[in-house]
Amino acid sequence: MWQKAAKVNEVAEGGAKVVEINNQPIALFKVEGAFYAIDNVCHHRGGPLGEGALDGTVVTCPWHAWNYDVTTGECQTVPGVKQKRFPVKVEGEDILVDA
Repeated sequence: MWQKAAKVNEVAEGGAKVVEINNQPIALFKVEGAFYAIDNVCHHRGGPLGEGALDGTVVTCPWHAWNYDVTTGECQTVPGVKQKRFPVKVEGEDILVDA
């Protein structure tokens, strides 16, 4: 079910915003004008991915430096590990996430 997560102007280019939808923390990222959403909780030890550094499409967990591609959810540190991804769309000034 699509739900409003944020306003377009609330997520800076190359930045992130953590939102909560249905009691689930979701990290919302903006890369080259497109928005991506993945589970905010790192597979390794539960670090907050939305607070990590974003380099291109790769976010680094601030706790133990695991890397994830925000466009696919694929872990770059441990092959085969994947973050849950959520579909994102923009309607007007609203960012909607299907969570």
